[in-house]
Amino acid sequence: MSKKIVAIGGGENGRINSKGIKKPYETKEIDKEIVKISGKENPNFLFMAHSQIPFGEEAEENYYNVIKEIYKNLGCTVRWLKISELKTDINKAKKDIEWADIIYEGGGATELMINLWKETGFDVILKKAYESGKVMCGISAGAICWFNSGFTDDPKIVDTEVNRIYALDLIDAYFTPHCQKEGKMGKVRNSLKYIDKVGILLSNCVAIEIINDEYRIIKTKPIEEKFEPFAYKTYWNNGQLVEEEINNKDFKSLDELLKKTT
Repeated sequence: MSKKIVAIGGGENGRINSKGIKKPYETKEIDKEIVKISGKENPNFLFMAHSQIPFGEEAEENYYNVIKEIYKNLGCTVRWLKISELKTDINKAKKDIEWADIIYEGGGATELMINLWKETGFDVILKKAYESGKVMCGISAGAICWFNSGFTDDPKIVDTEVNRIYALDLIDAYFTPHCQKEGKMGKVRNSLKYIDKVGILLSNCVAIEIINDEYRIIKTKPIEEKFEPFAYKTYWNNGQLVEEEINNKDFKSLDELLKKTT
């Protein structure tokens, strides 16, 4: 059974923001790939916004409505597993996961999301879903969650010397989204001094697609911000920073990506 992850570094999805302004839709090619690798013409798509805990159910529902339209237009049948449902009805959560071909977590508060999953036992359910061949995907916090750990923009943690949120550890790497933000790369590099992992650093409009023991990079075009999308492999070796851009559109060895070269 193929194991599949699509982790998105960020990008706008056409939402309407708090000022009533419609944002651009920047992740279309990535969303299409997520549907494609499910292997089904009309896959079952389960949306979760469990990282929206601090923002309330209205924000969670607004997020769902945006994603629902995107994936309905791509041929999916869409369901939503609410935070409140996960807290009160783990059997519904199990049934939703069993039903799904694609499991997508949105962006928000990574640490609170991971804590909720561990408190409810949902982390174990998600790991089994991955092992069974479902497409595990998401953006920002919903991308960090599939890795060993990652960098968070949580104001309480963002400026700590070692910025690290532990996650589900499906892929043994340290993941950072939104790396085009000014000053962020420096903070990530500094944190990696103290973390014996390879860092996978993505800007908005970039995703890493992992199928079994291979990976590739998908890039889309930024609309809201003007920058060149990028992905880096970053780590420290014998006190030296090692950083290389990863650009491969074709699949390459995941083991090589996660290996520190001497």
